[in-house]
Amino acid sequence: MRSIEIPQPQDRDWRYRAMEIFPAVLTYLVLAIPAILSLIDPNYAAYFIVSYLLLWFARAIALDIRTYQGWRHINEQRKLPWDELNTELEKLETNRRSPKWHAENLARVKQYIPPAQRIKPSQVYHAIFLAFYNESKEVVEPTVQAVLDTNYDSKKLILVLAYEERGGPQTEKLADYLVKKYGRRFHFVGAVKHPGNIKGEIIGKGGNVTYAGRWFKKWLKTSGLKAEQILVTTLDADNRPDKNYFGALTYTYCSTEEPLYTSYQPVTIYNNNIWDAPAPMRVVATGNSFWNTALALRQHMLRNFSAHAQPLSALIETDFWSVRTIVEDGHQYWRTFFRFDGKHEVYPIFAPIYQDAVLTDSYIRTLKMQFIQVRRWAWGCSDIAYVFYTGFIKPNKIPKGRMIAKFARLIEGHLGWSTAPLILLLGALIPFFLNPQTYLGNQLPQLASRLQQVAMFGILISLYLSMKSLPPKPIRYKRHRSIWMMVQWIYLPVTSIIYSSFAALYSQTRLAFGWYLGFVATQKAVVTDTGVIAGERDDRHGTAKRRAGLTSRVLRRPRD
Repeated sequence: MRSIEIPQPQDRDWRYRAMEIFPAVLTYLVLAIPAILSLIDPNYAAYFIVSYLLLWFARAIALDIRTYQGWRHINEQRKLPWDELNTELEKLETNRRSPKWHAENLARVKQYIPPAQRIKPSQVYHAIFLAFYNESKEVVEPTVQAVLDTNYDSKKLILVLAYEERGGPQTEKLADYLVKKYGRRFHFVGAVKHPGNIKGEIIGKGGNVTYAGRWFKKWLKTSGLKAEQILVTTLDADNRPDKNYFGALTYTYCSTEEPLYTSYQPVTIYNNNIWDAPAPMRVVATGNSFWNTALALRQHMLRNFSAHAQPLSALIETDFWSVRTIVEDGHQYWRTFFRFDGKHEVYPIFAPIYQDAVLTDSYIRTLKMQFIQVRRWAWGCSDIAYVFYTGFIKPNKIPKGRMIAKFARLIEGHLGWSTAPLILLLGALIPFFLNPQTYLGNQLPQLASRLQQVAMFGILISLYLSMKSLPPKPIRYKRHRSIWMMVQWIYLPVTSIIYSSFAALYSQTRLAFGWYLGFVATQKAVVTDTGVIAGERDDRHGTAKRRAGLTSRVLRRPRD
């Protein structure tokens, strides 16, 4: 079986390194185009910038429409009786009250999935890999409880607590506590300690959940279950599934014609603590939630991200996740894609996984941790070299047309991430500063401003959806807090540049120079009615506090 693993840095030849440099070169070239064209001919610069603005104006409209449609899908599917739908899928019989698409699914299953290959909903078990490092009980335990609170038989749920040895004795005690308290409520609960010194691994979630996966594969031999019966969902410490998540996932899995070649991606929504996070973080969190919602309707663009699900049988084929990258979630799409020679799709699940917006014990540190989180996501640009090398240099059976299309979308996504906010907000000023005496140089900023003003109407849609999708306001906040939830959108231009362009530029530049990014866990905090409880131990606070076993501190709430 050919290797699908990322080569170690010392094993990357000049072609691999050239493609690691390529994203940064392309980004800086695109950012320089307005200046280069302004020096050649101001008209060229104007045409480029106006065309760019119009392109992204159209994209913004499409994104707003998709976000609204996705939001409606989530609300509609939240009301569905998934237990009944799964029962009907089991029997391949439906009643008149069922949705039309459900009847069509049953007909498709009858026609295309032979009885011997069918996986029935009653046969499905869900393994939840809950990964944590040094988060406290206040962060981790609500996630375990949220899993139990779903509308699904808890005896069909298997909880695997994947915790880090680097977290110290307190983390191990937390894992033991959770096993003892919740062990009887699940089909099975296991705690797996990931050693911190495995050769060839980089520090990150990938090594942790892969170690747990290999342990789980051994456990499977004594369980009486088959790999095809088990769907694995990976969760971070603060990830809380919607009540219908496992029901919707079971239904989609059992109605998939070739589930081995499929991943399942729930919509990631960052609103667990949205009322508590500072305003800039709320804007970033809400924007990311909207993007994930819209992306669920663009299946050709969908990739594994954060919490995601895959059949255990497929994970065994890929030897679980990569242990050599800090973006093991998105990279898992490409591992599976190449393992099965391009025969891999990602299906959306419109039952969300709710996560925390970035929040730590201080305002400044929260701003910093938000940048650290986004730059880690942006490290997905490292997949460009991997996909080029594995898809075009190494032998494979993937049709070249499909490979080129996938590769082009990957490049375009990271290029837009790093360049779009800067060009949209500042691009029109470059011809003005370089050619202030020309008519176009003077008029271009005004034209760009008018286009941006029209595009700003899309924020009204974002504002409407953000207010409609908010969880109930905690009693500790007064009415004026709702006003801040609307006014916060004035931060959008700043957050777009800092937490989109600058974060992506940072990651691409480091990759180009071979300064490979290490994993930094996003610090988490929980707000109570009396203040903020830090959700993890911060190693920078010294060994004295670690020896004392301090896992939380009560502090003031962060300001807006």
